[in-house]
This record gives sequence, structure tokens and C-alpha cells, in this order.
Amino acid sequence: MIPKIVIPDDAPPVMSTSRAYQGLLERAPVSYYDTLPGSEGKLIERIADGEIVINIRASSRFSERVFSSSPRLRLISIWGTGTDNVDLAAAARHGVTVTNTPGVAAVAIAEHALALLLAVARRLPQIDAEMRRGGWPRGEVTLLHGKILGILGLGAVGRQFARLGSAIGMRVIAWTMHPNPALGFELVSLDTLLTTADVVSLHLRLSPESSGFMGERRFRMMKPSAILINTARGALVDEEALIAALSAQRIAGAGLDVFDTEPLPQGHRLTRLDNVVLTPHAAGIAPEVLEVGLALAVENVWNYLNGTPTNVVTPPASR
Repeated sequence: MIPKIVIPDDAPPVMSTSRAYQGLLERAPVSYYDTLPGSEGKLIERIADGEIVINIRASSRFSERVFSSSPRLRLISIWGTGTDNVDLAAAARHGVTVTNTPGVAAVAIAEHALALLLAVARRLPQIDAEMRRGGWPRGEVTLLHGKILGILGLGAVGRQFARLGSAIGMRVIAWTMHPNPALGFELVSLDTLLTTADVVSLHLRLSPESSGFMGERRFRMMKPSAILINTARGALVDEEALIAALSAQRIAGAGLDVFDTEPLPQGHRLTRLDNVVLTPHAAGIAPEVLEVGLALAVENVWNYLNGTPTNVVTPPASR
């Protein structure tokens, strides 16, 4: 008998309209929710009798308490690459396997990072707004050809964005926590990257070691003409330090798809800065990417049940 599957957090809905979901319904009992749990207690309530969870939103946090309160839980299949919303050590202690869908959105996110960079460098939102008011703006823009693109993190997205940067004529340098010259990129020290790059783009995995990675000291190391791009996780950046750096023009601008608090609260100070381009954590949301990623999240479930788990982030421990 196929165990009960719970989707506790499809909000805004992406799973319910997918082919992957229709195929899932044909094979298994599913408890589906198109609202966010909103609290740890509500998440526990929703998954209480489920053995398998397909996790859609990173705002659903699977803590020690969630695992200890969910003794039937055997698998969390995450849609997406990031696992920072899951206490992986607690999952292992409670014998819960965690899987993800690595790499499926890499091209889409890298394209979005390039779009953010071009929008900031060419001041596209400001120019568009002024023209709509009847103006004919002739302000200066930043040429990216020949400039230095600094990549922080050489995972699938970082590597893809590095290729795009190189394709428009930028010199690419990189720093990563796990350097591997075989990746084929020019590796430099973190200090060298921050002090020489014209663009600093974040592609690190969020962990206790990387939380707040970009803080006041590192912003002060960047060129006043430099641009920050973040399509990874909001918590990689000390948001207060970023706002201070942008407000004082210690850096020239930023393109951001991710934030400390999501959705971004109305009236947030970032929304009042004219040297920032903001998008709503949407870098990987292209129809083709959605379908492939959701299908892989479901495939990870079937592979686990067949005894051949795929894309495992942390294996189950003995109960």
C-alpha cells in the first residue's frame, strides 16, 4: 500500500496545476494545502498522519520539534535545491530521508541574475519610469563588457552565470568554499574578489557558516562602483548593512530576488532606494522549469518507495 503523501504548503500554487500533480493523484492518496501553514504547530498538524511530505515552500521549517512530533514521517521531498528550511541533523536522528531537485532551475536563475545585472547597470527601471512620465532621459549607464564579474559559489547556478558573464565579455573570477581548479574558472581569494570585482554575485548555499556572509566589513571592501546580485538566499546578506551601503552609495547598486522576510513587507526600506532592482523570489519560475522540478520531486518519492532513493541530501539513520 502506498503511504499517505502530504503537500502542506503549495502557496502560491504551482504543484496543483502541474502534470506531475495529476500523475501523483492517480497513484497515491494526497492531502493537499494551497495555503502556507503559518506556524510550526500548524505544519505539525497538517503532516501528522503523513509518511511522505512534498515540501514546496522554504518558509515551511522542519525543526527538531516538527520531526519529534511526526513519528510516521519517513521522507521529505523538497521542490528546489535549498535545504536550509530543514534541520538535516534532526532529520537523520529521526530516520527521515531528505531529497531535493538539484540543478533543474540553474539556467533560469542564471538568466534572471543576468537580467537583474543588466537592469541595475543600465538603470532600466528608472529610465522606463521617466519616459512614461514624458521624459527623454540621457543619463549615464554602466558598460559591463571588460568589467570583472566575481562569482561567490560555483554550484550549478554560479557556473552557469559565470558562463553568461563571460559571453557578454566580462572577465570572470570566483571564490568557493570548496575550491576545485577542474571547474575551469579563475579562483581567487575572497578578499581579492571583493576588492577587485565590478559585480559580486552570490551563489552560496545557506548554512550556519554562510548566514550573514555579506556584512558591513565586506561591503566596505567592495568598490564604490560595484553592483551586488543575490538570487540565492536573502539570509546570506546582512540586510541592514546592505541598506546602509546602498544609502551611503558605498556600493553602486544591487539586484535582489531574495530577502530576509518574504514576501517583502510593504514599505520596506529597500523599496525606497532607487539604486536597487527587486523581484519576488521568482528567478527559477519559468513554466518549463516548474514542470521539470515538480516532476523530479515526485520522481524522488517513487524512487524512495522503490528502494532506490535519488537526490538524497541526508540518508536515514536507524530508528
